[in-house]
Amino acid sequence: MSNIEEFLKEHRIEEVECLVPDMAGIARGKILPAERFIKGLKSNALRIPESIFVQTVTGDYPPEADGVVVSPATQDVYLVPDPATVCLVPWYTEPTAQIICDAFHFDGQPVGISARHVLQRVIKLYEDRSWSPIVAPELEFFLVDINTDPDYPLEPPVGRSGRRETSRQAYGVDAVNEFDPLFEEVYDFCEAQGPAPPRWR
Repeated sequence: MSNIEEFLKEHRIEEVECLVPDMAGIARGKILPAERFIKGLKSNALRIPESIFVQTVTGDYPPEADGVVVSPATQDVYLVPDPATVCLVPWYTEPTAQIICDAFHFDGQPVGISARHVLQRVIKLYEDRSWSPIVAPELEFFLVDINTDPDYPLEPPVGRSGRRETSRQAYGVDAVNEFDPLFEEVYDFCEAQGPAPPRWR
């Protein structure tokens, strides 16, 4: 883990986001001051409740998971950062890093229901057959106007033209160009964070 510490010192990182994907691919985790993160590395102190791995996309917990999938005691597991994933967070003003973590029980066994361990098992099945999986993930999202009042429905945002989109324009080039500055910013952030580690390409 010394290369993680070197990265943090080299970039004068103040905070570290320890990320672990849940079953829906939502990044869960903790934000720690860099010094506390480094101390946590050395003592398995980067802990998180095991139950986050069954949290649904709405933030609820399925009642049937208690005692069957996860412990009803809401026990903690610890996070082990993957050094190959450490990167800067270009959209923050303070120097901040992100690192993806793997989750383990305190007996050293991986948390079998965590998305990364599930993926590692699937990749191993491919390797056992000398196969190479080929995937093409596609990020999809909706743009909505800022809405701080839950009593009002979500609305399309105002684009460069000063107008809201009034109809569904799937794959409409003009509709996408309304928000070109946002997409350029997303591309810039992706480029700043660098390519995925070779193992996940």
